[in-house]
Amino acid sequence: MDIQRPSNARAKKIRRIVYAAIAVVSLAGVSFGVSRLRPAAPSVDKATIWTDEVKRGPMVRDVRGIGTLEPEDDAVAWIPARTDSRVERIVLHPGATVQPSSIILELSNPELERDVLDAEYQLKAAQADYQNLKVQINSELMNQKAVEAQVRSDYEQAKIQHEVDQKLFSEGLGAEVNEKLSNVKEAQLAIRLQLEEERTKNAEDSAGARLMAQQSHVDQQKALYDLKHSQLDALHVRAGIQGVLQLVPVEVGQRVSPGTNLARVADPRRLKAVIKIPETQAKDVVPGKPASIDTRNGIVKGVVSRVDPSVQNGTVTVDVQITEALPQGSRPDLSVDGTIELENLKDVLYVGRPVHGQSDSTIGLFKLVDDGNEAVRVNVKLGKSSVNTVEILDGLKVGDKVILSDMSAMDAFDRIRLR
Repeated sequence: MDIQRPSNARAKKIRRIVYAAIAVVSLAGVSFGVSRLRPAAPSVDKATIWTDEVKRGPMVRDVRGIGTLEPEDDAVAWIPARTDSRVERIVLHPGATVQPSSIILELSNPELERDVLDAEYQLKAAQADYQNLKVQINSELMNQKAVEAQVRSDYEQAKIQHEVDQKLFSEGLGAEVNEKLSNVKEAQLAIRLQLEEERTKNAEDSAGARLMAQQSHVDQQKALYDLKHSQLDALHVRAGIQGVLQLVPVEVGQRVSPGTNLARVADPRRLKAVIKIPETQAKDVVPGKPASIDTRNGIVKGVVSRVDPSVQNGTVTVDVQITEALPQGSRPDLSVDGTIELENLKDVLYVGRPVHGQSDSTIGLFKLVDDGNEAVRVNVKLGKSSVNTVEILDGLKVGDKVILSDMSAMDAFDRIRLR
């Protein structure tokens, strides 16, 4: 029979312990190695991403916004009601081409018609009073001049008589008393003639003043009549300027008060573009910057004429004066796209603008490597930005290709595979 040898049992036990220790160490090493491995890079379909290549050269900085065409400030006219009235008839409707004398609406106001007749009668009465006063004054003035002429005649006769009496007295042929009497009569008539001349002058001055006062009353009545007549004529609402009727915000039968807007007329040949620019991009927009306006039917050039100092709903309103002829079919309220050129950078490193790339910031972009089969994340410092491009200050070089589309889903990875 076989007898167990103690030495062999002990050796087997040692071997089993060694094997177990080796297995534990190997398992620990494998676990440690696996824990040190990076997670597998996710895959992205090349057809779903947008890439661009970094270039060096001139870069035009511009901003873009949407807006509408609107009439220039002096090319649009609101026509208000001048009196209380009622809309009788709408002659022309929006879209009609009008001349300054074109009648758009017809209004009615019976009280105004009566006031015009009263003003006309008052004017005629004032004119009649003026003519009557003029005849009366002329008659009074002629009577005064007749009295003056009579006194002048008496004075001249007395003067001649005095000269005769004085000569006779000097020759001893007449009495001294006759010479003295004729002298006194001449002196008295000279004084009376002077008084009559002053009275005639005063009568002439008084006549002028009285006629001016009456003429002022006539002018006042005429101004009142002209005002009432113009208000009556305004019941035929006219365009006032050449253009296109845009709006008639009243209805037949509606009562309107003075100042109520009855119609709006604009000259379609004089339009400006009103563009809304995002407030984050509007800081460098100033009057005088060149711009281009896309009317969907052609692109025309313009220049920034006004920048609204306030921000509304996250945008800044910019007025662009159009310097070229507008394409056929351009009209007020037409939707347009506007691009404003800010500056031309001569020699810079630039690339297409990333989805989340803002001016003067540092962002992470995936740069293509391994012939475009993979992409690794790199930190890129951005400079000045435009609508479609952005300046690169650090992190990329000429010829590098980067992914510009939204990669926020890959924020947890530094490397991706492209398939």
